[in-house]
Amino acid sequence: MENHRTIPIKIPVTDLETPLPGDLTVSGTDTGLVIFAHGSGSSRMSPRNRAVARALAQAGLATLLFDLLTEPEAADRANVFDIPLLAGRVADAVAWALGDPRLSGLTIGLFGSSTGAAAALVAAARLAEDVGAVVSRGGRPDLAGDALEQVTAPTLLIVGGADHAVIDLNRAAYAHLQCEKRLDIVPGATHLFEEPGTLETVMDLAANWFTDHLGRRR
Repeated sequence: MENHRTIPIKIPVTDLETPLPGDLTVSGTDTGLVIFAHGSGSSRMSPRNRAVARALAQAGLATLLFDLLTEPEAADRANVFDIPLLAGRVADAVAWALGDPRLSGLTIGLFGSSTGAAAALVAAARLAEDVGAVVSRGGRPDLAGDALEQVTAPTLLIVGGADHAVIDLNRAAYAHLQCEKRLDIVPGATHLFEEPGTLETVMDLAANWFTDHLGRRR
């Protein structure tokens, strides 16, 4: 990450007067941009997502972590599961990135965790021309519903091998995806990938998926 710099930014969203805070990490040689959609009870300060973001930066990718909800919104548990609301915020972040000259020419990927994975997939279905790849970590892609069949971006679902209920939900969602897809189960990992070496496996899988599928647009 020697050449990367992190810049505090504000993302305007269509349904709020106040923009949402974010952290953009860029260099002059990035081969793509990955926007993070955090999950329930989390924020852009999620230590796991920030660790993954650092790994992606080391792999030559720009990253954007931002808060999908304001603090008052996050205090209402219903908002955490409001997938249309969250997907709209992800779409707003994509629109912001497409208009920022620092990110000109970069293909966009989405990395979602928990309910953020469903939001990322719904946004990817809506913005098919603007999203080049999706990765879900311990996600709830099943909550994307009918949008799953409309996703065209190559999609990787990563689930912990000990996260049994979520494995079943991911397998059900996987069956509905019509795009290039893969389901990777990390042995011994629980929902938060807290076991030694499991989050590093997520980092490697995500970095490889994004670097394989993201590149500068012509």
